[in-house]
Amino acid sequence: MVNLFFLFVAGLLISFLGSLPLGTLNITAMQIAVQENVRRSLYYSIGVALVELIYVRLSLKGIDWILANQTVFYYMEWATVVLFAVLGISSLLVARKKNSEAKPVLLNNQVNRFWLGVSMSAINPVQIPFWFLWSSYLFSTKLLQSDALHFNIYTIGIALGTISGLLLFIFGGKWLVKRINASQRAIHLAVAIVFLLSSAIQLVRVLNKPMQDRLKSTSFSKQSRLDEIAGK
Repeated sequence: MVNLFFLFVAGLLISFLGSLPLGTLNITAMQIAVQENVRRSLYYSIGVALVELIYVRLSLKGIDWILANQTVFYYMEWATVVLFAVLGISSLLVARKKNSEAKPVLLNNQVNRFWLGVSMSAINPVQIPFWFLWSSYLFSTKLLQSDALHFNIYTIGIALGTISGLLLFIFGGKWLVKRINASQRAIHLAVAIVFLLSSAIQLVRVLNKPMQDRLKSTSFSKQSRLDEIAGK
């Protein structure tokens, strides 16, 4: 029982701390809270957390499928580069407008904010290697074990950690904007910078590991797994 409690806390803390660095997901949660309302931002956060849980379960159960489908994630990463660049440019254009109530393309639509959170989180496949590495470490410490109960406790902790991190941006960001009396233009400019930086970082990541290298590493990983099985 104590082991399960520590597993829950580990999942919560890893997820919470992983949500704190400024990024596209948490800055969007803050922007929705500031420009729309907290309720919609909470819907968005639940959508983000739901997809993250799916990625966590994939990292726990579907590592063979992940290794066999590097092409899918490669093109998803390129799509992320383009999308983040478009969203960044959109926010820059909105920041230049005199109308303080103008919204960037990300928010200037009727899409339910829950589904916006789902889609924004889904195009962020970097979560899979992140959770695969942490889960592998927890497996090595025997804190995480391969059964339904441990997986469920672990994912519940992760969900609460993700939502807690986003809540910090939702309420903290809203408080900060009011505290410093920031204009909508300044908010759009800050969002644009985050999206454009994220696009650039993602582009560097993709270019540093082209498809050929991914396929080679996939073959090596599969062979390593076969060798491990043969050695047992």
